[in-house]
Amino acid sequence: MINPLPYRDIKPVGAADFYFAINATFRFIQRTLGGTALRDYWTGLGRNYRAPVAEHWRNGGLPAVADYWRAFFAAEPGADATASEDGKQVVLDVKICPAIRHLRQGGRVIEPSFCQHCYFVSQAAAESAGLSVRVAGGNGSCRQTFSRDQPAQDLAAIQEAS
Repeated sequence: MINPLPYRDIKPVGAADFYFAINATFRFIQRTLGGTALRDYWTGLGRNYRAPVAEHWRNGGLPAVADYWRAFFAAEPGADATASEDGKQVVLDVKICPAIRHLRQGGRVIEPSFCQHCYFVSQAAAESAGLSVRVAGGNGSCRQTFSRDQPAQDLAAIQEAS
């Protein structure tokens, strides 16, 4: 079986303090360069950093998408998420977002657009695999749907984080 997480890092669980770093990075870009630059940054992460993920999805289809998210959230400290696949779509239900949870527990001020990164990063990777993602909810829990044909994402459907 191909590892659904195509990274060299093999530790079983990630380091939650990484969430502090990405939140600070998002805030810095938003405040110094603006929202368009932040969305471009996220899209670049999806196209470049997640290129191995997109290739895995392209080769393995929707089952590979579901496998990736199961493995991803199994390695995220404090996560509660499920991924289901029915041949037409993958539905990722994030009941407890580990990033939002850790940021709150750490007393951090969360960049309000934080949850939009899930859309922009995943959409860029999904496009490379002939898929799209739509995100609804946010601020600690959301639903992400991956499939071939979907209407455009309404960014208002992604709640601001606080």
